[in-house]
Amino acid sequence: MYKLVFHELHQKARLSIKVVNEALKEYDLYSAQWSILYSLKKFGAMTQTEIWQYLNVEAPTVTRTLVKLEHRKLITRNEGKDKRERIVQLTEEALTLIPKIEARIAEVELQLLLSLSLDEVNQLTKLLKQIGIGGGQNV
Repeated sequence: MYKLVFHELHQKARLSIKVVNEALKEYDLYSAQWSILYSLKKFGAMTQTEIWQYLNVEAPTVTRTLVKLEHRKLITRNEGKDKRERIVQLTEEALTLIPKIEARIAEVELQLLLSLSLDEVNQLTKLLKQIGIGGGQNV
């Protein structure tokens, strides 16, 4: 049974990423970049380590994505407590852009969840948060 659940979950995740990437084209962004921008908006300045651990993505992948966001002047990376640590934060340009992107993503989310009632959306959100190693160790 679990194979079917996780296959379906994987397929829906792929679909949502595809649709989000389409929506983000107008901002010249991809979902992986948006995930980082959204995380920084949600939590404030973070270390690169905190970002890759939160997103469950390999460190080199996050670093490459951060370089692209830095070139776009959407983030800054500054030295942290020691020379190896980098603190990542949003720029003013990003702070201006994020509400527009959030509105677009909300449209996409509504489109993807149209067949569900509000109670079902809330239940789905709750259940997704419970999935994880050891029963929901999400940040």
